[in-house]
Amino acid sequence: MLRVTLRGAGLPTVTMGSGETLFFGRAPDHAVPDDSPENALRVTAIALPRCAPHVSRVLGELIVGEEIARLRWHGSGETQVSSLFDAPGGARRVTLAEGMSLLLDEGENQLVLMRGRTSPGSASYDDLSISIEVTASGSGPVVTLPRPAGSEVDEGATAPAPTLTPRSREWFVALALSEPWLTGTDDYPRPPSNREIYERVLGWHGYAWNLERAQRVDDSIRSISALAFGPRDDPFRAGSGRAQNVRFAIGRRTAEVRLVTADDLDEVERAAARRNVPPPTA
Repeated sequence: MLRVTLRGAGLPTVTMGSGETLFFGRAPDHAVPDDSPENALRVTAIALPRCAPHVSRVLGELIVGEEIARLRWHGSGETQVSSLFDAPGGARRVTLAEGMSLLLDEGENQLVLMRGRTSPGSASYDDLSISIEVTASGSGPVVTLPRPAGSEVDEGATAPAPTLTPRSREWFVALALSEPWLTGTDDYPRPPSNREIYERVLGWHGYAWNLERAQRVDDSIRSISALAFGPRDDPFRAGSGRAQNVRFAIGRRTAEVRLVTADDLDEVERAAARRNVPPPTA
């Protein structure tokens, strides 16, 4: 028999036992079957407080069996899952996309949905973190919780995630900065320099705005960082130093939250190749 405990910032503790299922997300009530009272006792839902409007109404489905606990991810955005205690080798970190399932390790499992939580007094977003602790024990009932009031839950359609304007200066800088992660070469020994970013943007676009000036590259990276991290974790707001000292982390985060994608990189590479093809000879 298993006991599973779910905790999060502003979220009352939820305890589940074997044979029970929990849906969670921005507004997951519609996922609970209502065809019989028996189902209502075994399946329940909880709305996470302060979800960003671009967070899916149903993020995850937590299924507790007799010997295993399974997380099935339904969210349109990815989540990172870290097992902290009893995972094989001591710890693991995986990324779940829509439709994927994961057997949770015994001990504490941390879920992080990047930019999934509204930031009070700001138009930016923080990471949404949830802790799921799995222990071998007797089963326990699900704690029925009231839904967050009013503005904390949006019953409407899921909004698009905040992103950079495609083909803008910052968009191209983000593409150059995160290229090692988009191409799978994230063992690159150092982040790209200002000059390298300028040359990459010039080669892709044919025009590089004013990025030949190093300060303009740094300014773009600051804008990208604010959008990628949100105000609480932005390394520049935290006083972590100049762009050169933090850009490796910003490049990785930019790729993780999909401000730019591998498809974007492929598109600009193809466009640059077409532009550089010499005209046919007569």
